[in-house]
Formats: sequence, C-alpha cells, structure tokens
Amino acid sequence: MRKVYVDVNAHFDTEGNIIPQNFKWEDDRIFEIDRIIDIRPAASLKVGGVGLRYTCMVCGKQTYLFLEDNRWFMEGK
Repeated sequence: MRKVYVDVNAHFDTEGNIIPQNFKWEDDRIFEIDRIIDIRPAASLKVGGVGLRYTCMVCGKQTYLFLEDNRWFMEGK
C-alpha cells in the first residue's frame, strides 16, 4: 500500500471544525463524501503517517481520509 495525497474541498464551520465534502483521486475523478462516521487522531498503520483520521462513507464503502499537518492523504493500493 502507499500514501496517496488528494485534493479535498472542505467546509469550515463556526466552531472551527473541518468537514471534508469531496476529494479528487490521483486519476482526477472526484468522489463525494456521503457521510462522515468518525473523526479522531490516529495513525495509518498501512502506509504510515499520523493526524486526524476521518472515517467516511464514499459510494457505499467505508474509507479513511487523513489530515496530516496541512495535507490530505488516503491509503492507496
């Protein structure tokens, strides 16, 4: 597995929370995030890196989106 850095469109609410709305995969496809299930500090055990881990539903599947410092990444194959 490898770390895939992605572009993310996110909403910042009045409390300062960051809520990702969609992301652009490395082949330029844009995926809408259907739902955020959980947000917590965590490490990616598959590709390394640590930050905020967003557990997301995308196209009916659960996936992780990480915010590490000021960069977003996902676990790619």
